[in-house]
Amino acid sequence: MYLQNIYIVFIFLLGACIGSFLNVCIYRIPRKESILLGASHCPMCNNKIRYYDLIPIISLIFLKDKCRYCGRKIPLRYFFIELFTGVFFTYILLKYKFTIDTLRFCMLSMFLIVIGVIDYDTTDVYSNTIIVGIICGTIFLIANYYYGNEFWSYIYGAILGGSFLSFIILITNGIGMGWGDAEACALCGLYLGIRKTLLMIVIAFTVGSVIGSILLLINEKYKKTMIPFVPFLSLASFFTIIYGDKIIGWYMLYM
Repeated sequence: MYLQNIYIVFIFLLGACIGSFLNVCIYRIPRKESILLGASHCPMCNNKIRYYDLIPIISLIFLKDKCRYCGRKIPLRYFFIELFTGVFFTYILLKYKFTIDTLRFCMLSMFLIVIGVIDYDTTDVYSNTIIVGIICGTIFLIANYYYGNEFWSYIYGAILGGSFLSFIILITNGIGMGWGDAEACALCGLYLGIRKTLLMIVIAFTVGSVIGSILLLINEKYKKTMIPFVPFLSLASFFTIIYGDKIIGWYMLYM
C-alpha cells in the first residue's frame, strides 16, 4: 500500500510536470517557436522566468496567478492544465495499471490537450503535431504486434476516424469543419481502437451539436465563425478512455 501511494504521488507529479511542458507547446507552436530551446519568459513583460517559478501547480499558487515582475495575471488555464494532466495520469495508472494502455492513453491525452487548446484559441490544427502523434501511435502499434496484443483494431480506428470526418467535409464542402479535424480524429482512432473510436465520435458530435446550437442561439456571430471541433474530440476521447469500456459492455449486454 505504501509503495502504491509512492507510485500515485510520482505519477501525479510527472503528469503535472508534463502539463507544464504542454503549456509551453500550446503557447509556442502557433508562434512557430521552438518547444525545446529558449528559456521560459513572461509573454507580457518578456522577463525570464526563474526555475523556482516554474514548479508545476505550486509556483502558480504562491505567485497568486501573477507574474513576479510585471504583476499581470497569469491565465488560470496554465494551472488547470497542469492539475488536469496530473490527475488524469494518476487515474489512468489506477485504472489500467502498469500496461501498455496506460502509456498509450497518457500519450494520447498529451497530444489532445495541445491540439485541442490550440484549435480552441486559433481554429487551426498544426499537421506537425499530428505527425508526431501518429509516429508515437505507430510505435505503440509495433509494440502491440510484437507482444501479440490487439493490432488491427487500432488500424481500423484510425481509418474510421479519418474517413468519417473526411466524408462529412466533402459532402458539406468544409462548412464548419476542416481537414485538421479529420487528421485529429484519425489520430484519436489510432490510439483508441475501433470500438472506442466509434463511441468517441458519437459523443463528440452529440456534445458538439448541443453546445454549437446553444452558442448560435445565444449569439448570432457564431453563424459567421467556425466553432472549433477538436476540443469536442478531445473531451469525448477523455470520457471514452475513462468510461468507454463500461458503456461498450452495457451496449453489448443489452443490444
